[in-house]
Amino acid sequence: MSSTPHPAAPPVVVVMGVAGTGKTTIGPLVADALGLPYAEGDDFHPAANVAKMSAGVPLDDADREPWLDAIGAWAHDRAGHGGVVSSSALKRIYRDRLRAAAPGVVFLHLTGDRELIEGRMAARKGHFMPTALLDSQFATLQPLEEDEAGVAVDVTGTPEEIAARAVAALRAFDRPVPLF
Repeated sequence: MSSTPHPAAPPVVVVMGVAGTGKTTIGPLVADALGLPYAEGDDFHPAANVAKMSAGVPLDDADREPWLDAIGAWAHDRAGHGGVVSSSALKRIYRDRLRAAAPGVVFLHLTGDRELIEGRMAARKGHFMPTALLDSQFATLQPLEEDEAGVAVDVTGTPEEIAARAVAALRAFDRPVPLF
């Protein structure tokens, strides 16, 4: 069976952005609107990564490799069927690694100003990512480049408003992707 998606197949969308932009909230809303399954990127982290971040220590590129590979494998398996998965995918090399595993992925970059995102992070309960790591997230972030398949959506507003803008942006994407 070929893993190459059919041109009319729904895409695999990677919801990306720094911690606190709402990937875990917006991703399932976008998936639901598109009738696609959702996978939480944090669930792909090895226990050592979670422990490191919980201790306030940023992950390095080597730490991220098995995590990105696991997300890439999920995206590869969804090729031709579509899906939505969250992943910070902060650097171009991370997105390139995901594209190498699943060439048809489309990125949905959730963006917002630091003050808004820090406020959201401070208000959430039970998440392993402390607000102390937000500076390292912004320092690491390399926004989508012109040659990368994807769209950027601002995270101002309610989750429903953000998801609606995201779905509209994906549908209007200049390389049209069939989104149901």
